[in-house]
Amino acid sequence: MKNQPYLTLNSKFKIPQFGLGVYQIEGDEATEKACLAAFELGIRHIDTAHAYQNERGVGAAVKKSKIPREEIFITSKLWVTDYGKGITSKAIDKMLERLGLKYIDLLLLHQQVGDYIDAYKEMEKAVEEGKVKSIGISNFDENLDNLLKNCKIKPAVIQVECHPFWNQDDLRKKMEKFGTIIESWYPLGHADKSLLEHELFTKLGKKYKKTNAQIILRWHIQKGNVVFPKSTNPKHIKENSEIFDFNLTKEEMDEINKLGKTKRFFTMPLAQQENFKSWKPAD
Repeated sequence: MKNQPYLTLNSKFKIPQFGLGVYQIEGDEATEKACLAAFELGIRHIDTAHAYQNERGVGAAVKKSKIPREEIFITSKLWVTDYGKGITSKAIDKMLERLGLKYIDLLLLHQQVGDYIDAYKEMEKAVEEGKVKSIGISNFDENLDNLLKNCKIKPAVIQVECHPFWNQDDLRKKMEKFGTIIESWYPLGHADKSLLEHELFTKLGKKYKKTNAQIILRWHIQKGNVVFPKSTNPKHIKENSEIFDFNLTKEEMDEINKLGKTKRFFTMPLAQQENFKSWKPAD
């Protein structure tokens, strides 16, 4: 992949702005295969999680690729059952074992329920110990201010639903002072037709000879988001990555931004999120 952009995190480490997400890729074998296909295309960022149950597949691909470890950026996430004083440190060690790695480039709290404060403090300790390079959060909103008030190391990233129908500009402005970068899940709106087939992206796709999805992913890149669209199909992975040979104009970016805050594709009340504590992913 040519012209891969990097962003600098508030931890001073660089993160590849474009990667591969392995959410909903079932099994380590399929995950390993998808990661290796991504590596062959020059993609160097993989986003996984304990809850995805495929960290071993990611680690196997890193080892099999023979690419120097420092050239690959691995993100994973701690599930809520990994949270707590004396619990999170052990969970991080188990994660390193599953991945077969000596360190994790970016470690996130996956959800905003449970003992997330003590979990975050133990992630801060893991940074001091060199087990983790950078730390951040995922899916925090109602409890975001409480975490920010209690943390020593400000989140390097916050991973949330983000796409042209839900651009997270308010959150972006709020987190700017901490140097926190937006990472997008559902960067393509979970492939919803109302987004993917929107007339604006069709028009721009024709102009630039790109697919509607490529236009949306290019918008993310120019917004400064980190994206990692999920796919197991090498052809689709390649197609998703072919977005670095053109630029949307300021006027076109503004036009897309006007779609603004019109539609989310996933919502869950905080009270319902408490149910996450009843499920524990296997080690």
